[in-house]
Amino acid sequence: MATFESYQQGTPSWIEYSSADQPASKEFYSQLFGWDYDDQPMNDDQGQSLGTYSLAKVQGDSVAGLGPAMAPGQPASWGVYLATDDVDASVEKARQAGGQVHVEPMDVPDQGRMAWIQDPGGASVGLWQEKGFAGSVRANEPGTNIWNELTVADPAGTGQFYSDVLGLQTQQHDMGPDNPPYTTFNVGDKTVAGTMALDGDMQPHWNVYFNVDDVDAAVAKAEQLGASVVAPAMDVPGQGRFGYLRDPQGATFNLMQNAPQQG
Repeated sequence: MATFESYQQGTPSWIEYSSADQPASKEFYSQLFGWDYDDQPMNDDQGQSLGTYSLAKVQGDSVAGLGPAMAPGQPASWGVYLATDDVDASVEKARQAGGQVHVEPMDVPDQGRMAWIQDPGGASVGLWQEKGFAGSVRANEPGTNIWNELTVADPAGTGQFYSDVLGLQTQQHDMGPDNPPYTTFNVGDKTVAGTMALDGDMQPHWNVYFNVDDVDAAVAKAEQLGASVVAPAMDVPGQGRFGYLRDPQGATFNLMQNAPQQG
């Protein structure tokens, strides 16, 4: 399987989970995906402890981060970081393009520089500038992130924000007569993420998809571990089989089984 040492600007490079019950969340995802953890202490600028940050590992390689909720009442959630060559410049572009800044650029010693912004569609996303740590070492294989998707009311308008801030380009794809077109984000000729319109009472957010060998088996296992099904597993022709779940802490996530190989 492929490993990654760097990410081009605009590419999802890291995924991060937070919840009020970090030990329970770690146990759930360990049981579901077979993750091991490397627990690292977190401290603020004054050296005060902020808890523990757990690096989820597959075959010894970091694939995700799990940390505690940083504010009382903060709901459990998965978040996505997009790679940038210059966090400070990207944050200024975000402001000019109508975004908001939740966390100003800050250094993570020996790892990188980060910020959190909100796009005009209401979805929050992290920005990550590598300074020793590029992001997920493994992706696109079982137990790792395989796809990320921005869900907002106006995909086309919000897509322009990411073009202005990170240089991402959008491309529409015909999904057949019974489905609306699907829009992808591209870096050069490489497709790196997607975007689609909100459905029902969803809030704007970035989706996280995990690859699995068998979606139906993974859904059944997740339910045994306390998760609930948000939408029944379904096939997308040419893409694979998908499941949409809510974990025991309330965070939503997706599962993706690759389409069968042809020939």
